[in-house]
Amino acid sequence: MSELQPLEVLYEAGSLPRGPLPAGLRELFGGDFGLDERCVYANFVATLDGVVSIPALRSSNTFIARDNDADRFVMGVLRAYADAVLIGSGVLRASPRGTWRAEAIYPPAAPDYEALREGLGLQAAPEIAVLTGRGSIDPGHPLLASGALVLTSTAGADRLAAVVPEATTVLALADEETIDLRLVVAALHERGHARILCEAGPHTFGGLLGAGVVDELFLTSSPLLVGEGEAGSRYSLVEGADLVPGEMNARLLSVRRHGSHLFTRYAIEGRTGPAPTPSSPAAR
Repeated sequence: MSELQPLEVLYEAGSLPRGPLPAGLRELFGGDFGLDERCVYANFVATLDGVVSIPALRSSNTFIARDNDADRFVMGVLRAYADAVLIGSGVLRASPRGTWRAEAIYPPAAPDYEALREGLGLQAAPEIAVLTGRGSIDPGHPLLASGALVLTSTAGADRLAAVVPEATTVLALADEETIDLRLVVAALHERGHARILCEAGPHTFGGLLGAGVVDELFLTSSPLLVGEGEAGSRYSLVEGADLVPGEMNARLLSVRRHGSHLFTRYAIEGRTGPAPTPSSPAAR
C-alpha cells in the first residue's frame, strides 16, 4: 500500500467492538477495528502541551501533526466508518479545498477505504454536515458544489438559501444563532446517520461535550511543543465549555504508537440528559 510502517498496539481493552478491516488496513492498523452501531466520535491531533489549533498559522493541523502519514491513515479509517462528518464554519474556511473523504486524506489506502465502506453497507462517501449559526460560510467552497448539508439558524438559512449550490441542503434547526448541539446530533440521526464523526474545531467539540452527546474521542498526541503565545493565539482541545463541576470523564480504550506519535482512544463518560427532538427542521 505504501511505505508506512504498521502501528504498534500498546494497549487495547478487550470489550471493544470489532469489525473486520480489509487486509491492507488491518496490517497497518495493527488489527481489526469497530465502532458501536450508533455513536458520536471525535478525532483530534494535539501537541504535548495540549494545543489543537493555531488560528494565525495556515494549515496548523498539519503542522501540529508533524505532517505525519500515520495520523492521516488513522483519520482515513475513522472517516471510512462514518455515515456523516460534522465540521464547523471555521474548519471549512481553513480548508478551502477540503472534501473530508477518507481517500483524500491518505490516498495510498483509497481502495481499502472503499472496500471498508462497501463491507459496512455504506454509501461511497459520508454526508458532510457544516454547522454555522450565522450562515457565515463561503457559498463558493467546492464542498458545497459537490453536495453537503448546512445546519444553521433561521436567519442563517435565509442568508444562504439563494446563494448555495443546488446540490447543497440547508436546514434551519433553531431561531437562535447559538444552536443547541443536541439538535444538531438529533437532526443527523433523523437523516439516518448512525455513526457521526466530529472533525469540527474545539469550540464545537466543547459544545458537544457540554451537551453530553460525545461517545468516543480519538486523540493523536504529537511530539511537538508550541508554548502559550499571546491570548487567543492557541486553542486547546476543549474551548468555550466549562465542564467543572461535573462528571465528564475519559476512560482509556486503546493506545497505539507510530514513532513518537501516540494514538489513543477514549470512551467519554458523563451525560447531561436526553437530546431534544427537533420540530421538523426546515429545509431551505
